[in-house]
Amino acid sequence: MRSKIGKFEVFCADIIYDRWTNSHCKIVAWPLFALSKLFERIVRLRYWLYGRNIFLSHSLGCPVIVIGNLTVGGTGKTPIVEKFARELCLRGRKVAILSRGYKSKGEAKLKTFLRWMTHGKELPPRVVSNGKKILLTSELAGDEPYMLAKNLPNVVVIVDKDRVKAGRYAIKQYGANILILDDGFQYLPLRGHMSLLLVDQTNPFGNGKLLPRGILREPVDHLRRASHILLTKSDLSQGKLAENTIHKFLPGKELIKCCHKPKYLCSLHDEKETLPMDVLANRIICVFSGIAMPDSFEHFLEVQGAKILYKKRFVDHHRFTEQELDHLYDIALRQGASLVITTEKDAVRMPRHYVCQLPTYFLKIEIEIISGENVLNGAIMKFISDNS
Repeated sequence: MRSKIGKFEVFCADIIYDRWTNSHCKIVAWPLFALSKLFERIVRLRYWLYGRNIFLSHSLGCPVIVIGNLTVGGTGKTPIVEKFARELCLRGRKVAILSRGYKSKGEAKLKTFLRWMTHGKELPPRVVSNGKKILLTSELAGDEPYMLAKNLPNVVVIVDKDRVKAGRYAIKQYGANILILDDGFQYLPLRGHMSLLLVDQTNPFGNGKLLPRGILREPVDHLRRASHILLTKSDLSQGKLAENTIHKFLPGKELIKCCHKPKYLCSLHDEKETLPMDVLANRIICVFSGIAMPDSFEHFLEVQGAKILYKKRFVDHHRFTEQELDHLYDIALRQGASLVITTEKDAVRMPRHYVCQLPTYFLKIEIEIISGENVLNGAIMKFISDNS
């Protein structure tokens, strides 16, 4: 059953990303295009209702930074959230990250319904980290919130679909004085004071269509809603499509260009054990990932001289089974691989006590600003001074 669901998810992803693999994709694409036009009308209506205060946005008396994108997956958002949270902590702020916790394991829907029917007490948000220690597993927290909690020991990380409730909880219980709304560009009930929109330079707007036919969550002209725009993966593409489109809707807007730089390889089972990137030169490796855009991850390794003899791509946020990993390592051993490499996000979704048959590492990356750093620093300083 699980394999059938996985194949269906891959089939849907092929359509959304225009990765035609068979004629069936083309047949299904036509009704999905009609649904995407309907979805666009619903999205525009929703923003119109919020814009006229028919639907209300809440202010919690605490500054909110919104970080998000127009598309589903693949812009490299998590390292940006991490960078901002760290910078704000260094400036003496008590930061809380609010996340939806995509694909995290929450309360069963039946229990939620029964509690609602019986007027039971509402559950508090799930606290991934209280700023001192991690309190939830990646399965309960979601892979991205768990990774943020692991990398930001002084930051509170809270998961809840209702981020207004999560924000109030962070302020009341932990004294948060700045909230970062992770993947929150489409979350309108909580009013943001600064919005950072990430655009992937290598694939900025997909085929230009909204879900479920394309990768857009909202129309491209909604670029106007962003206070600052960050072009990610700017080192991997010299194309001008993203910049031209942005300047069409935001003439003269100064863009912040950044890229994700490989830092080192980190052992899956002992994060104190690291390897420099140059060990990949002429190394025969196997790679696997469950992320939206695996091309850039694989490109990082190939640029370092690695010879990828086998690669396995799963759907975004895939949680690996021992059987899948056994099969992968069997192939890697037969191919003569000496290392298995995955991403940091995928590492937290590995079965906790799984014994790897080959040395296995994840790629640690960091954000580097290529241009517009003065714009970004100025925006941060102004935001802090305005909200002191």
